Amino acid sequence: MRLDKFLAEQSGLSRSQVTKVLRSGAVEINGEVIKSGATKVAAEDEIVFEGERLAWIEDGQYFMLYKPQGYICSHDDGEYPTVYQLFDYPLRTKLHSVGRLDVDTTGLVLLTDDGQWSHRITSPKFHCEKTYLVTLVDPIEADYQSAVEQGILLRGEKTPTKPGKLEMLDDYNLNLTISEGRYHQVKRMFAALGNKVIGLHRWRIGEIVLDDNLQEGEYRTLSQNEIMCFK
Repeated sequence: MRLDKFLAEQSGLSRSQVTKVLRSGAVEINGEVIKSGATKVAAEDEIVFEGERLAWIEDGQYFMLYKPQGYICSHDDGEYPTVYQLFDYPLRTKLHSVGRLDVDTTGLVLLTDDGQWSHRITSPKFHCEKTYLVTLVDPIEADYQSAVEQGILLRGEKTPTKPGKLEMLDDYNLNLTISEGRYHQVKRMFAALGNKVIGLHRWRIGEIVLDDNLQEGEYRTLSQNEIMCFK
């Protein structure tokens, strides 16, 4: 990896800012001051940036995050904070979210730097199930379960949703399991049924369940068994 790319990932500085730091002589590799950003670095190198040794983070990072309300799952929006801001550098520059949750939706988000792993979760051909806790403004109607199981034609769509599963918890709350990821799908499904979603929380993706010990905004590394669910 080039030194300037490594420093940008580690520090959050722009490439131009990194260039200025390098020119100032503030970077050492194995005890030698290096001023060229094109210098190649590897995990075995000792890299010191402004007196602080930088740790090399290997590829193959996998996390579960309890996404809070008010955060978005993209790297830059301008209006809302992003889930990546919950991670320190350099992780926040290396990770991508495996699918997205709306800004007002809470719950389980998986993040990784492994593109093939995330593809196995998000690609429609793998039919990965996701379960949401849904809160509705009006009481659940008796025909909702059969409608979900048969598929619901959403406004502006030509084909109905794939069959899903519905578990009623009380008059206003239910667990909904679906294997698609259409735009605002859960909200649009219940809008098509004449109701409105006022609370949405994802707690399962495939066999991975949101850790009860996590608080909103917290994350943890996935276990090897959890990672292997999608290998």
